[in-house]
Amino acid sequence: MAGSSTEYIKHHLTNLVFGQHSDGTWGLADSAQEAKEMGFWAINVDSMGWSIALAVIFLGLFKSVANKVTSGVPSGLQNFVEIMIDFIDGTVKDSFHGRNPLIAPLALTIFVWVFLMNAMDLIPVDFIPALFNLFGIHFMKVVPSTDPNITLGMSFSVFALILYYSIKVKGIGGFAGELSLHPFNNKNPLIQVIFIPINLFLEILNLVTKPISLGLRLFGNMYAGEMIFILIALMPFWIQWTLSVPWAIFHILVITLQAFIFMVLTVVYLSMAHEDH
Repeated sequence: MAGSSTEYIKHHLTNLVFGQHSDGTWGLADSAQEAKEMGFWAINVDSMGWSIALAVIFLGLFKSVANKVTSGVPSGLQNFVEIMIDFIDGTVKDSFHGRNPLIAPLALTIFVWVFLMNAMDLIPVDFIPALFNLFGIHFMKVVPSTDPNITLGMSFSVFALILYYSIKVKGIGGFAGELSLHPFNNKNPLIQVIFIPINLFLEILNLVTKPISLGLRLFGNMYAGEMIFILIALMPFWIQWTLSVPWAIFHILVITLQAFIFMVLTVVYLSMAHEDH
């Protein structure tokens, strides 16, 4: 029983991976060990596919509402989208102190997209994998935010925007000065030169840890939630319903909160990049 439980957990935590086999051919991995041996250039097809599919659903849904928007009595979907946009707009105004028309749409995209990826965790753990198994696909992880490649990919995209706007707003010299002259500063040039290596170490460390913590926070929380659902699925049927329903209700709060935190931290980091002292 312990062995079958272990195999069950490993199976549900294994991605559908496409990469180069040991014989030089390219294709899908047949096992977790083979996926590991494919190396850095392998692609988690399930994580990539579900994240793109959810992005298309988000864009299509909001685009259809925009095309049918009315100034009269709104439909339920239009009303929901308007509430969502007002909420994001208010959050951005509270957190972002610069002027940039990209930030609000970016915040909306991040919140809805991350929420949809997280919400895949509410689907019964065996439902979609069993469906794909009928077509000969043996591995299928359906929650993209439980894959660190996805969460770190998003966070490093945010990091690229932080660097871009830091240089654009402050200039190369201003950004370099921010890294080398803070947090320790002194009017004495000799002492300031001594502080520069310390400042660079602390500021660069602070800068690099932002995207890492941003991505790992989302991954860690969603991975833990997925693991609990998998463990519940190992229990007898009557216990599954007793535990899974309360956990799923609580998990709705978790997936919403994690999407909100990712969005708010992104806006705060970009606000700091726009500050020119």
